[in-house]
Amino acid sequence: MAGNDKDALLNFLLRMGDSALILGHRVSEWCGHSPVLEEDIALANTALDLIGQTQLWLEYAAEIQGEGNSADDLAFLRDAWDFRNFLLAELPNGDFGRTMMRQFLFDAWASILLPRLAQSSDPRVAEIAAKAAKEAAYHLERSADTVVGLGDGTAESHDRMQAALDYLYPYVGEMFLSDEGDAALAAAGVAPDPASLRNEYDALLKRVMNEATLELPDTRFTHSGGRDGRMHTEHLGHLLCSMQWLQRAYPGSTW
Repeated sequence: MAGNDKDALLNFLLRMGDSALILGHRVSEWCGHSPVLEEDIALANTALDLIGQTQLWLEYAAEIQGEGNSADDLAFLRDAWDFRNFLLAELPNGDFGRTMMRQFLFDAWASILLPRLAQSSDPRVAEIAAKAAKEAAYHLERSADTVVGLGDGTAESHDRMQAALDYLYPYVGEMFLSDEGDAALAAAGVAPDPASLRNEYDALLKRVMNEATLELPDTRFTHSGGRDGRMHTEHLGHLLCSMQWLQRAYPGSTW
């Protein structure tokens, strides 16, 4: 694999793995704190699915990197500026409505991308995506139903969901940014150009938001920062402090 192509693939794998890792950790913060027991279990299972996907993406990333690292090394020993996750994934949970809106916005993207990746010219990418696509389809069904139920619920639940959408939507655009690396991967049939997914994503959002009686903001504004570690929010460092504490304090610990 040529150097530039290798870098493009590595960045892509880190973006996939890091986004699943950071969102999975965020969702896991609801464990023991959800509104009802059923939601506590459902969110914990969602987090476990995302962490499982992380393991697969980061294992492959470590192999492509070729520096003798493991998936655990990439997850627990990198600093915040080396992470490639979407900004959307690292935002604090807020209330239950914001958490579920964030999950839906991510699930909608994953449900469109992963089936395409399952047809990747890279057999390893295709294998990981085929497994993850099944989980993403279930996650989307659940998060969409919850967004509709709360959006088209009481006046308070509707207002909270609209506030969540208004707050989170500016971060959506980052998932569809493209660069030269994406173009190279698309030309090689490894992954679709992120920008090519936007119209289908918008159609899905419009359908679900109509059912939820919520209004999409009149903008495709992309929040500044993000995308391949250029700038994270102030929240990622705090999250990594808790997520990475054990390996940082006791390097090489196992159990």
